[in-house]
Amino acid sequence: MNRPWIRQYQPGVPGTLSYPDISLPELLAQSAAKFPAQPALRYYGRVIRYRELDLLANRFANLLLRLGAGPGHTVGLMLPNLPQTVIAFYGSLRAGSVVTPINPLSVEAEIAQQASDAGCDTLVALDQSAQRLEPLLRRGVVRRLILTGVEEYLPGLKRLLFPLKAVRQTRRVRIPTGPAVLPFLDVLAEASSPPGVPVKPHDTALLQYTGGTTGIPKGVVLTHRNLICNVWQCRSWMPSLSEGREVFLAVLPFFHVYGMSACQNLAISIGGSLALLPRFQIVDVLETLARERVTVFPGIPAMYAAINGHQHLDRYNLRAVRICISGAGPLDPTIQERFESLTGASLVEGYGLTEAGPVTHINPLQPGEGGRRQRSIGLPIADTDAKIMDADTGERELPIGEVGELAVHGPQIMQGYWKQPEETANVLRNGWLYTGDLARCDADGYFYIVDRKKDMIKSGGENVYPREVEETLCRCPKVKEAVVVGIPRGLRGELIKAFVVLQDGATATPAEILEYCRKNLARFKVPKRVEFRAELPKTVVGKYLRRVLVEEELKKHQGQEGAGDGAGED
Repeated sequence: MNRPWIRQYQPGVPGTLSYPDISLPELLAQSAAKFPAQPALRYYGRVIRYRELDLLANRFANLLLRLGAGPGHTVGLMLPNLPQTVIAFYGSLRAGSVVTPINPLSVEAEIAQQASDAGCDTLVALDQSAQRLEPLLRRGVVRRLILTGVEEYLPGLKRLLFPLKAVRQTRRVRIPTGPAVLPFLDVLAEASSPPGVPVKPHDTALLQYTGGTTGIPKGVVLTHRNLICNVWQCRSWMPSLSEGREVFLAVLPFFHVYGMSACQNLAISIGGSLALLPRFQIVDVLETLARERVTVFPGIPAMYAAINGHQHLDRYNLRAVRICISGAGPLDPTIQERFESLTGASLVEGYGLTEAGPVTHINPLQPGEGGRRQRSIGLPIADTDAKIMDADTGERELPIGEVGELAVHGPQIMQGYWKQPEETANVLRNGWLYTGDLARCDADGYFYIVDRKKDMIKSGGENVYPREVEETLCRCPKVKEAVVVGIPRGLRGELIKAFVVLQDGATATPAEILEYCRKNLARFKVPKRVEFRAELPKTVVGKYLRRVLVEEELKKHQGQEGAGDGAGED
């Protein structure tokens, strides 16, 4: 098909690729053979080199095989970004198991739901999560727990001091015992180190559950080939990457497909180092960027904004950073411009979704003659096709400039939803993935997200895109963050409500915010209500949980439809 976007690629970026016929564990094996002495993992001063990481992955694979948790089994990884996470990820795959990552912040019911749906019999988790997990073991939801601690791979003195600090800051957690509870370091030390079992590229590698922003999470089935292809596509987009020399800031959680694919797997594929951080703490991040001389920083807009706003930023040398890809939400041009001026790095917005492993679009790191396209998600990457389909039927392709549903096609697209054929058929049609995002495309092949199809508000017979209203609100000098939702109100359609977080130290009334909207939006787009919040509910990668806000509102106003519309217009 016609791919006008290829003409906009920067020099050295190909339009099509040849993909290796390998599995994910072979990425690690190849880098270990090529760069055995290079640091693979850096963790607060502890360095694990490629030869050691490869050996540890083999040991973990053989541990699982000895436990009977190899091919045909699913291993849950419920860990932040630690050395154990990388070891267990590649080790599980090397044993022929399927991996299902689980958010460590999940509550017992959420863990049980995912573990049951995925058929997860082995769960690798932090010891501090033990009290949430022991009931799952008693009920037979999982067969065994492999427990570890964030301190286990810290260097000497830091590891000795960690228990004292932990006791001061948190209450003691009772760790369950018994034959079904295994300590990570002990069982790893006892395991043998021969390679695991043969794994084919078309075998399932991952059951990656969607974030659940629109309901109960669904398991996305991704093969080794899906994920290998996405790694190669991302590599090709960054022709300046140097094998064996790059240092990646690994603060994006690996239990999310963005961090797992665009950070962990990409770094391992080129023999790069992963500077691991279990969570985003601004001083930790700045110290790591400077100390480890990080060169590649995949992140989300909130991370770059936090760095921009740090009051002691001049204390840190961030000039080693070259490449930054922002995902999981729109990147405000002011954040982009300030970050680039402070660091000298190239920061661009990309786009993807769990069902695509995840990356489908990225802006060029070096824009061509036309310059940057503000608020664009960029161009489809190599071997990825994209088109805009009518949002009602999904059967008619729309011309340039019109808004419709974004559909994508490429080798990274999922196989389907786990055990959900009807849901799969809804989004996979003739090989095309219907993303649920409303978008438009310009003549050069740049794509622009307008909003989520499911988030579109029907108000007074008009379609209102929450993202447009939110961007308008965020341009108000007093507003820091804003989320707009539609509250169902029977035959009258939906009522538009804005949830607003004010800038630090700012004060405002709902009437002021609404007056700003009236000056900058058509009448039918102006919210009817404004509620101020100290913070807004978000997923771990910073996406707003609109569903939570709508559910709260429906519970609050149940049986009071249309009452109390506040300072807006009706």
